Amino acid sequence: MNDSSPLFIQIATTAGSREEADRIATALVDRSLAACVQIVGPMQSVYRWQGQIDRSEEWLCQIKTTRQHYAAVEAAIRELHSYECPEVIATPIVAGSAAYLQWLAEQTS
Repeated sequence: MNDSSPLFIQIATTAGSREEADRIATALVDRSLAACVQIVGPMQSVYRWQGQIDRSEEWLCQIKTTRQHYAAVEAAIRELHSYECPEVIATPIVAGSAAYLQWLAEQTS
Protein backbone atom coordinates (compact mmCIF):
# COMPACT_ATOMS: atom_id res chain seq x y z
CA MET A 1 0.00 0.00 0.00
CA ASN A 2 1.41 3.39 -0.87
CA ASP A 3 1.38 6.58 1.23
CA SER A 4 -1.49 8.11 -0.76
CA SER A 5 -3.79 5.20 0.13
CA PRO A 6 -6.73 5.87 2.47
CA LEU A 7 -6.01 5.47 6.18
CA PHE A 8 -8.61 2.70 6.62
CA ILE A 9 -8.85 -0.59 4.74
CA GLN A 10 -10.92 -3.76 4.68
CA ILE A 11 -8.98 -6.98 4.17
CA ALA A 12 -10.67 -10.13 2.89
CA THR A 13 -9.52 -13.67 3.54
CA THR A 14 -11.33 -16.99 3.37
CA ALA A 15 -11.02 -19.99 5.65
CA GLY A 16 -11.87 -23.65 5.14
CA SER A 17 -13.84 -23.97 8.39
CA ARG A 18 -15.86 -21.81 10.76
CA GLU A 19 -13.40 -22.69 13.52
CA GLU A 20 -10.42 -21.48 11.49
CA ALA A 21 -12.21 -18.25 10.56
CA ASP A 22 -13.04 -17.67 14.22
CA ARG A 23 -9.46 -18.38 15.31
CA ILE A 24 -8.09 -15.86 12.78
CA ALA A 25 -10.72 -13.23 13.69
CA THR A 26 -10.15 -13.58 17.43
CA ALA A 27 -6.36 -13.36 17.08
CA LEU A 28 -6.53 -10.23 14.91
CA VAL A 29 -8.88 -8.42 17.30
CA ASP A 30 -6.97 -9.66 20.38
CA ARG A 31 -3.69 -8.33 18.91
CA SER A 32 -5.38 -4.97 18.11
CA LEU A 33 -4.61 -5.51 14.43
CA ALA A 34 -8.32 -5.27 13.56
CA ALA A 35 -11.22 -3.39 15.09
CA CYS A 36 -13.75 -5.89 13.80
CA VAL A 37 -13.83 -9.07 11.75
CA GLN A 38 -17.10 -10.17 10.22
CA ILE A 39 -17.39 -13.86 9.38
CA VAL A 40 -19.76 -14.71 6.53
CA GLY A 41 -20.61 -18.20 5.41
CA PRO A 42 -20.62 -20.89 4.57
CA MET A 43 -20.27 -20.07 0.89
CA GLN A 44 -19.11 -22.03 -2.14
CA SER A 45 -15.86 -21.12 -3.85
CA VAL A 46 -14.85 -22.31 -7.31
CA TYR A 47 -11.20 -21.82 -8.25
CA ARG A 48 -8.28 -23.30 -10.15
CA TRP A 49 -5.57 -24.84 -7.96
CA GLN A 50 -2.60 -26.85 -9.23
CA GLY A 51 -4.17 -27.22 -12.68
CA GLN A 52 -7.54 -28.50 -11.45
CA ILE A 53 -10.86 -26.75 -10.96
CA ASP A 54 -11.80 -27.16 -7.30
CA ARG A 55 -14.85 -26.34 -5.24
CA SER A 56 -14.90 -25.88 -1.52
CA GLU A 57 -17.04 -24.57 1.29
CA GLU A 58 -15.43 -21.51 2.85
CA TRP A 59 -16.05 -18.73 5.33
CA LEU A 60 -15.23 -15.13 4.38
CA CYS A 61 -13.52 -12.90 6.94
CA GLN A 62 -13.96 -9.15 6.37
CA ILE A 63 -11.29 -7.44 8.45
CA LYS A 64 -11.60 -3.73 9.32
CA THR A 65 -8.22 -2.17 10.05
CA THR A 66 -5.82 0.63 9.18
CA ARG A 67 -3.38 0.82 6.31
CA GLN A 68 -0.45 0.83 8.74
CA HIS A 69 -1.48 -2.63 10.03
CA TYR A 70 -1.67 -4.29 6.61
CA ALA A 71 1.70 -6.07 6.78
CA ALA A 72 1.09 -7.32 10.34
CA VAL A 73 -2.42 -8.55 9.43
CA GLU A 74 -1.07 -10.38 6.38
CA ALA A 75 1.70 -11.96 8.49
CA ALA A 76 -0.81 -13.06 11.14
CA ILE A 77 -3.11 -14.59 8.52
CA ARG A 78 -0.19 -16.52 7.02
CA GLU A 79 0.85 -17.69 10.52
CA LEU A 80 -2.65 -18.84 11.52
CA HIS A 81 -4.00 -20.11 8.19
CA SER A 82 -4.06 -23.72 7.02
CA TYR A 83 -3.97 -22.82 3.31
CA GLU A 84 -0.68 -22.89 1.41
CA CYS A 85 -1.70 -19.67 -0.38
CA PRO A 86 -4.43 -17.86 1.60
CA GLU A 87 -6.37 -15.03 0.02
CA VAL A 88 -5.30 -11.66 1.44
CA ILE A 89 -6.85 -8.76 -0.45
CA ALA A 90 -7.07 -5.20 0.84
CA THR A 91 -9.68 -2.72 -0.32
CA PRO A 92 -9.51 0.95 0.64
CA ILE A 93 -12.31 2.41 2.71
CA VAL A 94 -12.80 5.70 0.91
CA ALA A 95 -15.61 7.02 3.13
CA GLY A 96 -17.38 6.09 6.35
CA SER A 97 -19.21 7.62 9.27
CA ALA A 98 -16.90 9.74 11.41
CA ALA A 99 -17.94 7.92 14.59
CA TYR A 100 -17.28 4.46 13.14
CA LEU A 101 -13.91 5.44 11.68
CA GLN A 102 -12.91 7.03 15.01
CA TRP A 103 -13.85 3.79 16.79
CA LEU A 104 -11.87 1.78 14.21
CA ALA A 105 -8.82 3.97 14.81
CA GLU A 106 -9.14 3.66 18.60
CA GLN A 107 -9.44 -0.13 18.49
CA THR A 108 -6.31 -0.54 16.39
CA SER A 109 -4.05 1.95 18.16
